Amino acid sequence: MKLDIKGVCFSYGSRPALKDVTMNMEKGGMVSIIGPNGSGKTTLLKCMDKMLKPERGSILIEDKDIAKMGTMEMARLLGYVPQSAGNVFPCTVFEALLIGRRPHLSWGVGEKDRKIVTQILELMGLEDMAMRMFGELSGGERQKVLIARALAQEPEVLLLDEPTSNLDLRHQLGVLGLLADVVEKRGILAIMAMHDLNLASRFSQQMVVLRKGEVYAAGEPKSVLTPENIRLVYGVEAIVGNNSGAPHIIPLRPVEEE
Repeated sequence: MKLDIKGVCFSYGSRPALKDVTMNMEKGGMVSIIGPNGSGKTTLLKCMDKMLKPERGSILIEDKDIAKMGTMEMARLLGYVPQSAGNVFPCTVFEALLIGRRPHLSWGVGEKDRKIVTQILELMGLEDMAMRMFGELSGGERQKVLIARALAQEPEVLLLDEPTSNLDLRHQLGVLGLLADVVEKRGILAIMAMHDLNLASRFSQQMVVLRKGEVYAAGEPKSVLTPENIRLVYGVEAIVGNNSGAPHIIPLRPVEEE
């Protein structure tokens, strides 16, 4: 499974959000898309999920243009986890995960679907809240359910928009560690929009830096997270250390504007 983005452009009215974005990613790893606010991270994920339609360019999964794919075909290949739940589901946690099985259902929910949902609840540590109403959960709990629902789709590509935004430090590490384990065991591709550079560095094999809607740098964390790149992209002076082979960022001060 591979995902190719070729010359994608998108604008909100007269404001360009993505400018000729080109990326190539392959199954079996975690890729972090980083960059300051307004750089186009969420917009790019939404283009990959067909929530937004690029003005130019194409997005291919296994050399097939997603623009030519139907809704169910897309849902079997790709799972999307938003930053927040939006409209609260009037259902239990177990039922929320069953919704993720919809692309695989024919005449109704079967024993296989219930078994997969039960396994994912256990995997995510959610089994004790399976019968709780989704609307009663905390923000962090809802985020874990959204991730679990996407995993229930059994996708080949998993898109995550700030997957740790509502989680405390312990659960940030737990969820990203779990995702890394799922990616390795199932051989899927996970693409995450991330703000926390240290978490992105620790859990990603590849990183893509967006700056003003353009790809500024791409590659392994150690080649991307350099003091010069951080200064030019984020406007911050930083020290880049090493933590078990992954770059570790210590921000010092904003760069003075000239």
